[in-house]
Amino acid sequence: MPTRILLEGRPGAGKTTALRRLAALLPARAATGFTTEEIRLSGARVGFALETLAGRREVLAHVDLPGPPRVGKYGVDLGVMERLALPSLRPAVTGEAAGRLVLIDELGRMELASTAFRDAVEALFAADVDVVATVHAHRDPFTDALKRRAGVEVVHLTPANRDALPAALAARLTPRPASGASGA
Repeated sequence: MPTRILLEGRPGAGKTTALRRLAALLPARAATGFTTEEIRLSGARVGFALETLAGRREVLAHVDLPGPPRVGKYGVDLGVMERLALPSLRPAVTGEAAGRLVLIDELGRMELASTAFRDAVEALFAADVDVVATVHAHRDPFTDALKRRAGVEVVHLTPANRDALPAALAARLTPRPASGASGA
């Protein structure tokens, strides 16, 4: 059965850092997905960039983008979800990547503003792939439903466990050699 982990934490808890460290600890594993990162100007947060694990990067949300949609003070460029996020998930969604690992940072309001992204996430949670995704601790109908799904483990990321958690998850997600059995 595939592993499904939602890393839940408050803003600033270190969810993105933990997911990036996890990706770095699994270099031999075929992983797809993306992370997000704050864009700062003179110390103030002005937006967010989305970067695929393959290294493609674009501005997802910014105070200078008009939207729609708007999330707080940020206009969101849903085209970035279409150009970067969805292609980074597509091999796993279409079954081309059975046994792969998909890392998603994050299932937040900006990303979930894309209907196509929500549909892709639903497909991922039904596919034969391991998924580790970050989510905010606040309530949201979409992520609350994911948290209640059978086989989904919610791991609370805190300052106390954030440094050790990536290595613990990497150990769980590292494929073990088959013991003489063949096939799928």
